[in-house]
Amino acid sequence: MTSAAIRKAFLDFFKTKDHHIVPSAPIVVKNDPTLMFTNAGMNQFKDFFLGNKKAPYPRIADTQKCLRVSGKHNDLEEVGVDTYHHTMFEMLGNWSFGDYFKKEAIEWSWELLTKVLNIPIDRLYVTVFEGDTKEGLPVDEEAATEWKKWISTDRILLGNKKDNFWEMGDTGPCGPCTEIHVDSRSDEERKQVDGKTLVNADHPQVIEIWNNVFIQYNRLKDGTLQQLPAKHVDTGMGFERLVRVIQGKNSNYDTDVFSGTISRICNITHTEYKGTDTKADITVRVLSDHIRAISFTIADGQLPSNTGAGYVIRRILRRAVRYYYSYLDYKQPLLFQLVPVISEQFAEVFPELKQQEAFVTKVIKEEEEAFLRTLEKGLRRIEDIISASGNQITGKDAFELYDTYGFPLDLTRLIVAERNLSVDESAFNAEMQKQKERSRAATAIDTEDWIEVNEGNNSIFVGYDALETEAFVLKYRKVKSKGREAFQIVLNQTPFYAESGGQVGDSGELLINGERLKVIDTKKDNDLIIHFAEKVPADLSGKVVARVDINKRKSTAVHHSATHLLHAALRKVVGTHVAQKGSLVNADYLRFDFSHFSKLSNEEIAQVEKIVNQKIRENIPVLTRYMPKEEAMKTGAMALFGEKYGDEVRVVTMDSDYSVELCGGTHVGDTGELGFFKIISESAVAAGVRRIEAISGAAAEQYAYEQFELVQNIREQLKNPKDIVKAIVALNEENNSLRKEAEKLEQARISGLRDSLIDKMQSINGTSFIGEIVDNVNIDSLKKLAFELKSIMSNPIIVLASAIDGKAGVVLLFDEEQTKEKSLDAGALIKQKIAPLIKGGGGGQKTLATAGGQDVSSLHEVIKTVKGLL
Repeated sequence: MTSAAIRKAFLDFFKTKDHHIVPSAPIVVKNDPTLMFTNAGMNQFKDFFLGNKKAPYPRIADTQKCLRVSGKHNDLEEVGVDTYHHTMFEMLGNWSFGDYFKKEAIEWSWELLTKVLNIPIDRLYVTVFEGDTKEGLPVDEEAATEWKKWISTDRILLGNKKDNFWEMGDTGPCGPCTEIHVDSRSDEERKQVDGKTLVNADHPQVIEIWNNVFIQYNRLKDGTLQQLPAKHVDTGMGFERLVRVIQGKNSNYDTDVFSGTISRICNITHTEYKGTDTKADITVRVLSDHIRAISFTIADGQLPSNTGAGYVIRRILRRAVRYYYSYLDYKQPLLFQLVPVISEQFAEVFPELKQQEAFVTKVIKEEEEAFLRTLEKGLRRIEDIISASGNQITGKDAFELYDTYGFPLDLTRLIVAERNLSVDESAFNAEMQKQKERSRAATAIDTEDWIEVNEGNNSIFVGYDALETEAFVLKYRKVKSKGREAFQIVLNQTPFYAESGGQVGDSGELLINGERLKVIDTKKDNDLIIHFAEKVPADLSGKVVARVDINKRKSTAVHHSATHLLHAALRKVVGTHVAQKGSLVNADYLRFDFSHFSKLSNEEIAQVEKIVNQKIRENIPVLTRYMPKEEAMKTGAMALFGEKYGDEVRVVTMDSDYSVELCGGTHVGDTGELGFFKIISESAVAAGVRRIEAISGAAAEQYAYEQFELVQNIREQLKNPKDIVKAIVALNEENNSLRKEAEKLEQARISGLRDSLIDKMQSINGTSFIGEIVDNVNIDSLKKLAFELKSIMSNPIIVLASAIDGKAGVVLLFDEEQTKEKSLDAGALIKQKIAPLIKGGGGGQKTLATAGGQDVSSLHEVIKTVKGLL
């Protein structure tokens, strides 16, 4: 069976078991502070397990794009080295939300694997939870009993808490699980060693392919477990491993999931892939894995960057570049050439990559080009480090190579080993740990358990129609972030918009039992709407009046509606390839990132503004309605890549022939409320992505007043000319003319100083030395003077000092031969001896250095110090 047929067989099977097949959620996670990426199939259903939201269907199945780059499940450094670890992978899964439980889950697992996919029974083993006496958790006898109906008892193994008890996190839903393992060894090997002794023993051919989790507990902050009122099933089967088993391969990379990509890599690099442990073969596996992670995350909206999730993607990309640069001797961008292979392969199941193929390709190519330039610099830097080292590279230097130049430790280790050197890895690890602790301290959020106040689960948003409503508190908890305490409050209904889709969260107030609480922000935790307050009253059981800050909301809505008008105008002016790649909408301005590969011209910007302002003057009604997603897409509604949409979507229309978008944000009633629209800036933000910042409404009006006032002030300074532009041009021409005259006079002065100083040259130990204090000459002119003197001296050493406006300046220039023969270093001398004398700082190269300071009285001492060295 092909991989596509295997995937289809899984989904079709569960469709016959009354499961609703849903699309994969984006690989990039939004509205979940605990995750950057989807790392398991259950992530998109988290709210159902937490009880924050009711599942639309009791039974669901899908294939989910996942990314894991660290943790117990995977280690980035293992990817490509072994045959089964990956960064991006597919997770096949079926779920029951309070419907079927262990009996059906186990029975269907067995039926699919042995009857549909025809995996031999004698190659299968299962594990069940052995219990935990410390926590009072029993052996999962229920799962064991169900398995005994299908598989012999000697193939049912007990597993410990690490392997057979699943937890969402430190707190939250959890439960025992049963794993299914496949022994893919040869018949001869299976005769020699019993397969059950190799289960969970990291044997490359005895692997887990399916995990059935039975969620029946809730773990509290103090570690205790509570029984959940509704029990759920959460399963996950690694698609790549399943294909490997069914296709009878020894490696995931030998299956048709990767064979097309590997073939393309070999064609590009003129390499033959043999599936061995050589550096070249490991490199081919790394590239075929990493290109999937890079491509799908970019397609889902996460651009490479220096922070957060973007940094993870950049590190994966750079790891791949380092491999092909070092081990395939390929010195130009390679990864971008693989995107068409991936996009075509997954066009049916994950179409978002095919739809953005050109954009993703461009981003990856530019990232590769940038890192290849950095890589060259890093290699030069490592040469400097090696030349200055003894037998070992310090941990600090190794960390600099990692942190500044993107060199993983193993690359540094490899390079220095060629020179018979080693790396102080313990010191490197210490530096790495310091960075992790800094990062953890900056982002750590400590949350206590939710305290239930009133019964209920759903938090309903009513803020489209009302900015004030009565409600009651469902639950609250204390949180601590960066040493500060706050409280999170959940209401049964709220007019507060939670930060989402680029729109900032509302602020306002809650009136509870006569006490006024200031709501400083509103955010989502998955689909739970959370109000942030600095305190809570002792009694939260009474009626709540929730009141949104009206002015902030209206100004924010103005900028959100302006964003839609801007998006549509850009597509008309620049092209239909324009797609939103990020946005920020608040009360003060809007920021809009979009796919485009060149700077917008002034004419294009003016044309975009003209279209938007025309739509504002037309006072178009802003219509919102709900409809099935498929129907909305048929109308031509714009959907954002990387966003998760349900079966029913909210469509915002501003003229059905102009702007129709899927959007959950708040908007004005008519475009006329925007008043005026103005683009403030346009710039590059990433490879293939431009950014516009703009204003509308009251913010644009204020900006216009400020610009008029500025122009008036300029006019007055220029004595009210008829043509202000002509007056400024004339002023600039006059200024340029005067500057040139000043430069001529300064050059003549420098030449005069040169001639007077050359007469003061001394010969000291074979060196031509000039050391003088020159009145009223700035640093730049001192350097020019030093270079002019050098051009007419042999073996020169020059130190020139000057006092300007009460501050000291020093220039030190050595001839190249002097630095070699006498081991002189101008930069080191300036830092160590000269700058302290004038109470300042400085630096430079071996042949030229400068310093500045506060103490002009020590300039004579500066000259004396340099002369003393000779």
